[in-house]
Amino acid sequence: MKKKATKPTAAGAKPGGPARFTAVVTTDWRQRVVLPVPFDPDQQWGPKSKHYVRGILNDCDFRGVIEKSGDGWGIALGPSWRRDRGIDVGDKVDAALIPEGPQRGDLAPDIVAALDASPEAGAFFDSLAQFYRKGYLRWIDATKRSPAIRAERIAEMVRLLGKGVKQRG
Repeated sequence: MKKKATKPTAAGAKPGGPARFTAVVTTDWRQRVVLPVPFDPDQQWGPKSKHYVRGILNDCDFRGVIEKSGDGWGIALGPSWRRDRGIDVGDKVDAALIPEGPQRGDLAPDIVAALDASPEAGAFFDSLAQFYRKGYLRWIDATKRSPAIRAERIAEMVRLLGKGVKQRG
């Protein structure tokens, strides 16, 4: 039986997987130095206002944020990061990026169901930096031996996320 081919959304990438591309560093309308992203990260990894990513830019470890930049998407590159790596406007950069932290597909089914049941809470959870997502998940995972408490904590997490609370406490 033949495997069904999936259409890549970034050069050599399958939807949900790492994205590899080459782009030329430029400036955006705010005069920030930006690496344009030649694909739609919402299609690649799911819709978010910002995509926290990690990976490699020109053989250097990288953590950053893909966000709307003009008509497309881009990654702002700070001056000290560029200086230390010898990257400037007009340079060609090879990139390999993946989403940072736990993603919706990595979560336990009961947590996914709760976030799906409250789209507002789910969207807010997806928009959080990994630090906040991991904080909620550690709090819930600490109850593995007590399903009743786990269910209560999941409900509390959804309630807090629905109100836009980044971390409980």
